[in-house]
Amino acid sequence: MAFGRLERTQLPQPMSEINVTPLVDVMLVLVVIFIITAPLLTSAIRLELPKAEGGQAGDAPRFVTLALDKAGGLFLNDKPVTPAQLKEQLTATAKRNPDTEVQLRADQAVPYGRVVEVMGAAHAAGLTRIGFVAEPLGK
Repeated sequence: MAFGRLERTQLPQPMSEINVTPLVDVMLVLVVIFIITAPLLTSAIRLELPKAEGGQAGDAPRFVTLALDKAGGLFLNDKPVTPAQLKEQLTATAKRNPDTEVQLRADQAVPYGRVVEVMGAAHAAGLTRIGFVAEPLGK
């Protein structure tokens, strides 16, 4: 019996690097699938909403802008008005919609008493929702 040397073939060496090309391919396919299906998911639920009185479709919150400048001038929706005209227009606005908000913009130099007078005129006209408009500190 002859014992010979058996030659062994080299087995392939394991790769120490990750091949990302298939991963990128799979991820791109998933992104395309999500882009196509996402709009379909938002309108997937069909509801028959009940009808109710009270609000009209598309009713936006109503407001009037009331401004006081340094000189004490009054401006309703950016138009100058006298105190008598202000009371008339605020009363007419309150009769149309009592939930109308008054957005009060007063210069910082206006005395507090004057601001309170204007607020009182709005409240007497029937408008009880009053908001104060200010600028952020960063400006």
